Amino acid sequence: MSIPDFTDTEWQLVNQILFERYSRLVPLQAADVELQLDSASEQLTTCPSLYWNELGAEFIVSKLADQRYRCQFFYSASEQFGTGRDVYDNLGDCVTNLLQLQADHHGTRFSALADTLGNKTPETDEDYHGPLVI
Repeated sequence: MSIPDFTDTEWQLVNQILFERYSRLVPLQAADVELQLDSASEQLTTCPSLYWNELGAEFIVSKLADQRYRCQFFYSASEQFGTGRDVYDNLGDCVTNLLQLQADHHGTRFSALADTLGNKTPETDEDYHGPLVI
């Protein structure tokens, strides 16, 4: 099964959403990832993906087929997060929901670290960009 690469239009859409989120261009890279597309099978399928990193998190949006996407963000191999939705049929919704979840998680994660360290909060962290407004 061959999955088509991201189109120029899809690249532009993701770049636009990232620019709106971070108020600057974010380096976006093409990647391939192996995903288990069928939970009943252990077979892995190579899927074209878009990768970027921001705020200490790494992001992957994978194309499963035309108009079918999966996404996640992670901080390490042991800290991986999805949106709770396996497949999106709209790339804009996929990326926007991923960024929203990570922004919410970043605030919670940062607050927990600040409580432990007793100094910074999201409001004083220059890398924190606040919740994503949709």
